[in-house]
Amino acid sequence: MSVSFAHSVDAHGDWRSALESRVRGLARFLREHELLDEPAADLLESLRQRLAGEKLVVAFVAEFSRGKSELINAIFFADTGRRIMPATPGRTTMCPVELGYEAGEPAALALLPIETRLQSTSLAELRRQPRAWQLTPLDIDDTEGLAQALTQVMQTRRVSVETARNLGFWDDAQPDDNPPVDAQGEVEVPMWRHALINLPHPLLKRGLVVLDTPGLNAIGAEPELTVGLLPTAHATVFVLGADTGVTKSDLAIWRDHLSAEGVSRYVVLNKIDTLADTLHSQAHTDKQIQRQCDDAAHTLKLPRERVFPLSAKQALAARVAGDEAALIASRLPALEDALSQRLLPQRRELLAQTGVDNLAQVEVQVQRRLTDRRRQLAEQLLELRGLRGKSASKVKLMLKRVDGEVAEFDQCTAKLQAMRAVHGRMLKDALLDLASDRLREHIDEMQQAIRSSLLQLGARKAFLLLCSRLRERLARAQDRGTEIHAMLEASFVQLNTEFGFSLMSAPAVDLSRFGHDLELIERNYVQYLGLTQALKLTQARFLDQFRRMLVSRLRVVFESASGELELWNKTASAQIDTQLRERRRGFKRRREALERIQSAAGELETRLSELADQDLQLQLLQRRMTEMVNDARAHAQSNTSPTAGASEPQPGTGTDETVDLLLDFEAAQARA
Repeated sequence: MSVSFAHSVDAHGDWRSALESRVRGLARFLREHELLDEPAADLLESLRQRLAGEKLVVAFVAEFSRGKSELINAIFFADTGRRIMPATPGRTTMCPVELGYEAGEPAALALLPIETRLQSTSLAELRRQPRAWQLTPLDIDDTEGLAQALTQVMQTRRVSVETARNLGFWDDAQPDDNPPVDAQGEVEVPMWRHALINLPHPLLKRGLVVLDTPGLNAIGAEPELTVGLLPTAHATVFVLGADTGVTKSDLAIWRDHLSAEGVSRYVVLNKIDTLADTLHSQAHTDKQIQRQCDDAAHTLKLPRERVFPLSAKQALAARVAGDEAALIASRLPALEDALSQRLLPQRRELLAQTGVDNLAQVEVQVQRRLTDRRRQLAEQLLELRGLRGKSASKVKLMLKRVDGEVAEFDQCTAKLQAMRAVHGRMLKDALLDLASDRLREHIDEMQQAIRSSLLQLGARKAFLLLCSRLRERLARAQDRGTEIHAMLEASFVQLNTEFGFSLMSAPAVDLSRFGHDLELIERNYVQYLGLTQALKLTQARFLDQFRRMLVSRLRVVFESASGELELWNKTASAQIDTQLRERRRGFKRRREALERIQSAAGELETRLSELADQDLQLQLLQRRMTEMVNDARAHAQSNTSPTAGASEPQPGTGTDETVDLLLDFEAAQARA
């Protein structure tokens, strides 16, 4: 039996959990032995949180009655033995629905009233306002009650044409797309603007987020869905009817909302069971399915291998019944294989590279710190061994030498202060380009340009100008980050030479990925700002909502870039404070040891033994740290996912050699 996409997601979650466990164990080990400074701790915690909280978003998009909700049930929820998402003939999902899981939150259905569209508050802002949502608790043990509760996403209400126009469901310029008017002059609109389902399903707990979107009218009426949620999905599954092929409204959805490059797009021709005809052979039916697939690929300008004919209804029934032959006949496994083989390896490779890079940075920092400690111990050992058989006057001379080294070392303070002052000014200038205030200024200028243009037809031009200016700001911040790197590198060389530091500059900060994020936003918004939306911008409410939505998305990019730059600077400069503390601690220990030797003749050999044991401890720590980093790195780069349920080696356990290492380490600690 082929591995389902659900099982692949589960295995991917196991791999993330095992790597996160290794990172957490490494951080704990380093912290316990005072080897983890604040920047390294931040790096490991950032990696751990990313591994633990990564979301894999798969969006399902379709016009009404294409069997989209049935497909979601077949792929993800067949293990419940029944339909979870409403899937009945006619319209079902009337508003965008997000299925996910947030630990610590109760299982519930949160519904956002459609009237919130009349406000200027963006959907992103409303997510942070629990009172704006209507909450329905969900009993996960009652599948019948759960399915019944979720039928609320189907609810509609009737409103006047004017209200429908204000809500975005009526467009005078496109009368063919408007809903029918009843005898009372009212039209049907969704009762809810958005739905969030928090469900402790095993796959959702693994970080999967399923986005279920309604038809063309609902997609077009919710700009944040068009330019926010859909473009950020890791994969988009576009569902068509095998009996109808690509209809006019299907093509409109694809052209206006899904045709952007760079999106992992898959097309499903659902309901192939409706093409079966008792008057024709199966071979005839297969040719008809093949022709529909070829036509869909040609119309949508998509590679043929991205089009999958299947029957979601048959697949769900087969999975519930455990009928392998019927599942193969439904052709669902072909789609699941494509999602598993293309989508998940990409996510895994990205996470693995991030993990390897962060682990390498931490390893370099800790190795440098251990090496510096061992060097200081070696100097003390050499110094104390030279005292064997020497008189008390020799000890006094050594004490004076320590005091002289301390005084000489303290002279570096002035140079450090000068370097920090220059570094602080350069960092402030770099962060200024990424500040939220500057971002808002540019967006306000864009809004003013749109308002002053004829019928808001200059919206596209104003937006492109905004993106150009923001790209320039990112580029300036990158250039200044490179300048800071060059300045620190030169300063570190001088400090290492004059005062015996072992400072090492990290690679220059790379903000290119935020430039890619900006390009994605630009591409999505340019596609959105067609003639129809430009005309909508004549409405003050719509323009204000558009601005708030844009600010929300761009702020995430620029705040993330600012945080990356600050963390890089913190990592680069914090090692100075760490080495200062280590060096002063070393001077203090040397003086204390010499004073003890001065007062007790037999103390010299004891102190030499202590130093030898301390060096052994550092060697064991170094070996154990390297072993844990290599274990985490090997797991991150492994080609195969761990089998679900298989036991994973935990940090702190391992081979017999590791056990011997720890026993030696504990013995060295006891002697010290």
